[in-house]
Amino acid sequence: MDRLQILQATASVLLLLSFFSSLPGAESIGVNYGMIGNNLPTPAEVVSLYKSRNITELRLFNPNTTVLAALENSGIGVVLGTLNQDLQSLAASPSFAARWVSANVVPFSKSVDFRYITAGNEVIPGESAPFVLPAIKNLGAALRDASLKIPVTTVVSTQVLNVSYPPSQGAFGSLSVMSPLVAFLEANNVPLLVNVYPYFAYAGDSENVRLDYSLFTANGVVVQDGPLGYTNLFDAIVDACYSALERAGGRGVEVVVSETGWPSGGGGAGATVENAKTYNNNLVAHLRRNGGTPKRPGRKMEAYLFAIFNENQKPAGTEQNFGLFRPDMTEVYHVNFTP
Repeated sequence: MDRLQILQATASVLLLLSFFSSLPGAESIGVNYGMIGNNLPTPAEVVSLYKSRNITELRLFNPNTTVLAALENSGIGVVLGTLNQDLQSLAASPSFAARWVSANVVPFSKSVDFRYITAGNEVIPGESAPFVLPAIKNLGAALRDASLKIPVTTVVSTQVLNVSYPPSQGAFGSLSVMSPLVAFLEANNVPLLVNVYPYFAYAGDSENVRLDYSLFTANGVVVQDGPLGYTNLFDAIVDACYSALERAGGRGVEVVVSETGWPSGGGGAGATVENAKTYNNNLVAHLRRNGGTPKRPGRKMEAYLFAIFNENQKPAGTEQNFGLFRPDMTEVYHVNFTP
């Protein structure tokens, strides 16, 4: 094979790999970039840190244009959130949504890889819940008017589940909000983003929720749910969400795990560096190896660890200790993101 043929063959392989890595549902592991701290590195330094550690996806909680500028041409996929306080205006005013897109997305649309826009973070259930779907629709229309094809969704916590155990019985509360939202996501082939925290289930009931089940270290099935066996709590929570989606008419809606993590300190039950290291490394390995959950086997999952830094302006305790790194960019513990 001559040099030209080698180059052509290499280009074909790279193109094929690029195609498969961009398919919906392809494995993707990222890290949330929280900024509730007064001692954090500059956005440019943060982007360099992500790249140096092979972290290819980033979730940003609000449209910080300084961060977006730092992300230009970085190759990092970005989940961009709206501020919860803007949700009512986004829902009520198509022109407000158009201005939001014009200010925060259009200037970066050619240089930043936007994976999703999220309207609201953990506002269902709650008084702002009715604004979520109208905001999604207005943002979607504004993006289409700008000739941009970026999926718009929302982020929910597992508080949306009225029933979560066993996983097969998962069901949403707030059906007046969730049913039309799920129908919209199903019709538009858009995922639901869910914050999944086995840690809080363990910390809230450590007498009955096994630590090894929470940390992916159980030696066998811990929960048998009909024909499905669960060796870890993460999969059980995700599958409870899938069951709830099916009951709400969203069998085709994928779950993207928008947050998951474990605190390394702060005084909570099980909040140690060793447990945090174990959880996050086992999660990354599980996502790469397993390719799905018992209910949805063979499907690569997209998930975002929380968070890149310990944030000193969050509430004292475990909330300040979810970071993989300290603000000086030294590791709290190592997580291997190399494929």
